[in-house]
Amino acid sequence: MAMTTPVQDSSDHSATEGARFTDLLWERTADLRALIDDMEFLRRLGDGTLPLDVFRHYIEQDSLYLAEYTKALALLATKSPDPQTAAFWATSAATAAVVETQLHGELLAGGSLPESTQAPEHSPACLGYVSYLTATASTEPYPVGAAAVLPCFWIYAVVGRRLAATAHEVLAADPSHPYAQWVTTYDDPAFQESVESARRLVDAAADAATAEQREAMIRAFVIATRYEFMFWDTSLNQQSWPAS
Repeated sequence: MAMTTPVQDSSDHSATEGARFTDLLWERTADLRALIDDMEFLRRLGDGTLPLDVFRHYIEQDSLYLAEYTKALALLATKSPDPQTAAFWATSAATAAVVETQLHGELLAGGSLPESTQAPEHSPACLGYVSYLTATASTEPYPVGAAAVLPCFWIYAVVGRRLAATAHEVLAADPSHPYAQWVTTYDDPAFQESVESARRLVDAAADAATAEQREAMIRAFVIATRYEFMFWDTSLNQQSWPAS
């Protein structure tokens, strides 16, 4: 997504007049997002060639991630500047805890994916990501926490929309394919609207933030985007913990 107006200095908020702060965040992560766009994991998910055991590993990790991500969203709700903002983050936490977790459970128990021989354990990337988000949401000012959780909304939405387009033949051949179910969730209009709502809240947070906080918001968004890349990358190129 291109910026509507160039931003010369993010510490001078007046320089962003006519542009959204979230456009700046998107621009600052252009190189990272290009890496995400080119990922083998997402390409093979889109064309239906991703091995089922790899997809199961991803879903297991995503389930572990969501359990902690909901805590970060709930923490944001407690720090929100007004009841309407608090309601959005709290509702998002509830949706992740109920709707998305249910989808993951159905995928794992539906018989279409190979059985796992071990109980899932957080991968290094997954644990690092959720630990960063909960720590940021609990210890940093509200605007920084809001910026940190935004990539999970926004990048997933963009990826899901793109996968829905590239996976057309897979969906046409087998609408019940487990990959199709995942794509449908993140390309759903309601989810896309929740992304726009999250962007508006982060823009509003930036409007009320200090210059120092806005710089911290940029750093948080970049770090979370790095974790987005790592999370998907290690689904295909799995990393093991050192032996205990």
